[in-house]
Amino acid sequence: MIDFIYSFDETILMWIQENLHNGFTDKFFSVITYVGEKGIFWILLAIVLIFIPKTRKCGIMMLTALTIGFLTGECLTKNLVCRERPFIYFGWDTADLLIKAPSGYSFPSGHTCSSFAASTSIFMNNKKWGTAALVLAACIAFSRIFLFVHFPSDIIVGILWGLTAAFISKLIIDRIYRSRLEKTA
Repeated sequence: MIDFIYSFDETILMWIQENLHNGFTDKFFSVITYVGEKGIFWILLAIVLIFIPKTRKCGIMMLTALTIGFLTGECLTKNLVCRERPFIYFGWDTADLLIKAPSGYSFPSGHTCSSFAASTSIFMNNKKWGTAALVLAACIAFSRIFLFVHFPSDIIVGILWGLTAAFISKLIIDRIYRSRLEKTA
């Protein structure tokens, strides 16, 4: 199974490297990847939403989902799996990368997990803005493969991890909100 995953990853990575790079895509994905850096964009957006009464619940859901994704993905799984990044696996010189070489392990993609945890939380509260957030999340996720810092399977699992974190967050926050409503009734 491991051989199949690496074969799948290598096929996609190499196709992207050979066919999708040009002046526009190199610049676009080099910039878009930084939107997902350490989840800061999503954290700041969640904080802003918390200060607006109408969107407070969404902001709280986002922060909860981001926390779940961070603790289970970044803190736990990355350090258990210890998967090296593609540029290391394939022996690339870091000077060949379009961005500064990230540190840490590859599996699962933290950029992807945080982006999908946050954007899915938004989607569950507002379909219009959530759709735009999901498109941004998908661009961030793809940028990680394009820039040769994650394997496609890291991204797939990062998406699933983020979706799961968002759904767990929704269950928790909905329960807390229901409990608060019952107490005030």
